[in-house]
Formats: sequence, structure tokens, C-alpha cells
Amino acid sequence: MHDRMALLFANEAFYAAFAGHDYAAMEALWARHAPVACIHPGWGVLEGREAVMESWRGILGNAGNTPAASPRNARAFVLGDAAYVTCFEAFPEGFLIATNLFVREEGEWRLVHHQAGPTREQPDEEEEDDPSRPRAMQ
Repeated sequence: MHDRMALLFANEAFYAAFAGHDYAAMEALWARHAPVACIHPGWGVLEGREAVMESWRGILGNAGNTPAASPRNARAFVLGDAAYVTCFEAFPEGFLIATNLFVREEGEWRLVHHQAGPTREQPDEEEEDDPSRPRAMQ
């Protein structure tokens, strides 16, 4: 249970850094030792920490033109020292669907991959508000 909660906390921290246009917080969340990649909606794959962090610097530095996403219906899956979270990303215009992959580095969950893209689905608000519903698998 502790791993899953820590993973969900790391996922929330990712979206808090995004919403706050906080590059330093975003930079701290990404792995330093494991290879990383990112696919922003409509972009090609970015590989390597330098390319991924440069993309976030541009996105977060453009606060006036970049609406913040907030996660909905996050589901965590822990696989030893690797894990992933699936969730919806809520924007003023609608929703994207995302997968965030993490590895354990220095005792913390760190992002190694983020991918978000369009979806026709919407999060089930009942699931979001129901604390008795299982939210993740270990």
C-alpha cells in the first residue's frame, strides 16, 4: 500500500509542477540515472533527459499560452522498482488520456516516461469521489 500511495503522490507532484509552471519541481521529478522519454500530444518522441527537460522548460515557460492539466481517475500499478500510472488529464477544453512511467531512484519514484494524447472518453466522476473503490493494483 505504501508504494502505491507514494507513486500516486509522485504523479500528483508531476501535475502540481505542471499547473504551477514550476520548472525546478518538474526537473526534480524526472529520473537522473535511468533513460527517459516523453511524447507530448501532437509531438514526436523526445529521448534523453536533456531533450525532455528542454521541452518542459519551453512548455512551463509559456504560462500564458499553456493551460495546466489536472489528473483525474489516477490508477497506479507497481511492478517492483518500476511502476506506471494511467489517468485522464483535465484541461478547460476537455480531456486527454495519459500514462506516466516511474522507476525507483534513490528511494523515490522518478518519471522515466510521460505520454498524453486525445481520447473520446471522459473520467467517471463517481469513481473520482468514491474512496471505497480500489484505485490501484500492486
